[in-house]
Amino acid sequence: MKFVEEIVVEEFLPTIRSQLAGELRERGLTQSEVAEVLGISQSAVSKYAHGDVATNDRIAEDDRVQELVTRLGEGLSSGDMSPVQALVEIEVLVRDLESPGDLLATLHEASVPQLAEHDASFRVHDPESAVRSSERVRSSLRRGLRILENASGFAGLIPAVGSNLVACVPDAEDVDDVAGVPGRIFDVKGRATVPGEPEFGVSEHVATVLLAARRHGSDAAAAVNVRYDPALLDTLAERGHDLAEFDESGDVASSVGAAIEETPEATVLYQTGGEGIEPLTYVLGPDAEAVARTIRELV
Repeated sequence: MKFVEEIVVEEFLPTIRSQLAGELRERGLTQSEVAEVLGISQSAVSKYAHGDVATNDRIAEDDRVQELVTRLGEGLSSGDMSPVQALVEIEVLVRDLESPGDLLATLHEASVPQLAEHDASFRVHDPESAVRSSERVRSSLRRGLRILENASGFAGLIPAVGSNLVACVPDAEDVDDVAGVPGRIFDVKGRATVPGEPEFGVSEHVATVLLAARRHGSDAAAAVNVRYDPALLDTLAERGHDLAEFDESGDVASSVGAAIEETPEATVLYQTGGEGIEPLTYVLGPDAEAVARTIRELV
């Protein structure tokens, strides 16, 4: 009796770890850094590097495995992807490869021939799990924040209340389903300062605007707030964005909803302020990177 999990542990895991260790080393990570990222010892990294660990050629040569190794290597080395997301992505691929007739299922059947006649599915995890979705949102936010941090002049667009770049999971219902920067992004001596890693449930205001827009038909999954400036609005309109004004003095969600219903394709929302209320502009988009690129093009 041999379980498919044994194929994963004995053949898939050593193969993808070996490939990923080599990919990370090629991208400039030290042996110590590779060990930390992969959660293994430095001696294990050394064994992978010297080919002292047996790997499976069929797994190593699979296009999906090679594509994933390249993508994970790029994300982990740049910091755009966390080890947790990498783990989730590998787990998803494993479950796909365990599907009947696929690579791991075939290798399993080869070691347990009786399984070839069995019509059961080995898929035990949902590829579109909540964990995968949330990690993808965080990864997208990290990339978007890097774009903003490197955008010369972005600090000048940050309002007195601070900016926040937020993004939500596909089935977002409340602020806990929206990730953002804890403490907001502030202008510190002319430099945009991001105080921490993206977290869910930390942005009530920008998250409320995004959720309200989505509830009233917007396809946006990310948003950022910047200072209000008629010249900025003119530039955004010239670049093809639909603009909609809302009133922030009352119920924000209702006002945003009314604005979206009046201008369904709006990707820029703004309010001109009032007593005790700073005027602000909100840029919406399909993901954090797209929103950040829109802002970068303004400065």
